[in-house]
Amino acid sequence: MDMATASHQSTPSAFNILKCKCPRCRQGNMFVEANPYKLKSTMKMNERCPSCGQPFELEVGFYYGSSYVSYALSVALSVATLVAWWVFIGLSTQDNRFFYWMAINGVLLIGLQPVLMRLARALWLAFFVKYDKNWREHAPEQPERINKDQMNNW
Repeated sequence: MDMATASHQSTPSAFNILKCKCPRCRQGNMFVEANPYKLKSTMKMNERCPSCGQPFELEVGFYYGSSYVSYALSVALSVATLVAWWVFIGLSTQDNRFFYWMAINGVLLIGLQPVLMRLARALWLAFFVKYDKNWREHAPEQPERINKDQMNNW
């Protein structure tokens, strides 16, 4: 085993999810473009993992479920910023500090939306595709519920 493969295997899966790597081999990129802020191609995904061949579209409409994950990430981020605002600046009914937090939080959520959407897709796929340390020896499972005619109608 070479050093690059060993470093990929020793990287915890949480870091690979944050980097939007394939959950099966933890090496291939899920997205065509590495920069989430190239807005024309933010959500353009590879059809298969470039390293192990894992299909990223498991069924038609598969990533609808990632909207729930994205919502949970947005709520968690909002709660974290509210707690941080409360601890460092404070909240009061006597002034507008809460409304300042709402404005800043809204701008933060809009600014982080491309990153949150990608992260939600990576997390959603990781729920269904497990890491295989012997991925070179095992072929990836082929999706059964794919309709090529309906793939890009969403």
